[in-house]
Amino acid sequence: MRKLLQYSLFATVAFLSGSCNAQSPWTAYEHLFLPGEHYIAYQAGEKIDIDGRADESSWSKAEWSDDFADIEGDTKPAPLYRTRMKMLWDETNLYILTEMEEPDIWSYYDKRDMVVFHENDIEVFIDPDGDGLNYFEYEVNALNNLFDLFLPKSYRSSGQALISYNSLDFQSAVSIDGTLNTPGDTDKKWTVEMKIPFSDLVMWGSPITPNDGDQWRINFSRVNWQTDVKDGKYVKKTNPETGKPLPEYNWVWSAPGIISMHAPERYGLVQFSNHKAGEEPVAFNYPADQHLRDCCWLVFYKQQAYHSKNKTYATTLDQLGLTDTLERNGQTFQVKLTATPYQYKVFVTSPDNKTFSVNNDGFIQAVLK
Repeated sequence: MRKLLQYSLFATVAFLSGSCNAQSPWTAYEHLFLPGEHYIAYQAGEKIDIDGRADESSWSKAEWSDDFADIEGDTKPAPLYRTRMKMLWDETNLYILTEMEEPDIWSYYDKRDMVVFHENDIEVFIDPDGDGLNYFEYEVNALNNLFDLFLPKSYRSSGQALISYNSLDFQSAVSIDGTLNTPGDTDKKWTVEMKIPFSDLVMWGSPITPNDGDQWRINFSRVNWQTDVKDGKYVKKTNPETGKPLPEYNWVWSAPGIISMHAPERYGLVQFSNHKAGEEPVAFNYPADQHLRDCCWLVFYKQQAYHSKNKTYATTLDQLGLTDTLERNGQTFQVKLTATPYQYKVFVTSPDNKTFSVNNDGFIQAVLK
């Protein structure tokens, strides 16, 4: 379902962009450039026990994120229930605490790698080097059951998830303020505490361990289904006309602007600080190359839309309604496209002569000169 929604999105964008050639090249794509969230993760000042209680002093000193929003952004209604998170780290692990308000806490999937987003869950997505490829996904439900997977590239680029990936040292614990799988009462919230070892965030090569000031692309999604009660169990509400379950809610930390968590460039930015939680705060450093990256992604999105409509990639910028320059934030960027109908690579150069490239797989990188 998530894949179909994403492809439908690009088909819609293809129609809109085809009818708006005289307008700005960014028209019909604004929702894909919504400002992302950011968070500063400070170091833990003591050993963190993964027990779901989060009663270490470092957790009380770490700041909560802003409340989660709808996956499509603020043009959609606010979530029914509050969700928020906080993070810590040390030299070996990333620690995550998520809190989900919920009047009816339920989960029945109890075996590892069951597709827990078919029920209510909380999900974490991590692209450590921010190149759009080789990212990790962790999903946990209220039974503390884990579904973990690795994606060499996203579904939009014909990628396939490797469900065989198993994090060896991932730990999580769930705390429930209320009852589990007990209809008829009113619950308050459920909390998940996680430990993700940096050594597990690798499939090929060496793991990436953050340094002071490093920024990683990370996002969170909470999947929430509307339910009825049947024979004493929670069941998904269905559309009476189709008999199919109503669509799930997707509440996220940093809204990608589309119903898909598989656009890693739309994840939020987490900046790592060597300061201990509760010490003097540090400033978030906005990426100096963000507008350059935005121009790369605009061409990528236009190629996705063109491919959705024509089943091949554009081989010229003109076919995408573009010229060899793009305007962004009052600056002019130079654009060069190298393409066949089946693959492409676009190069974008900033006024200060920095160049980034992105290809049809969604692999973005700085071009060394």
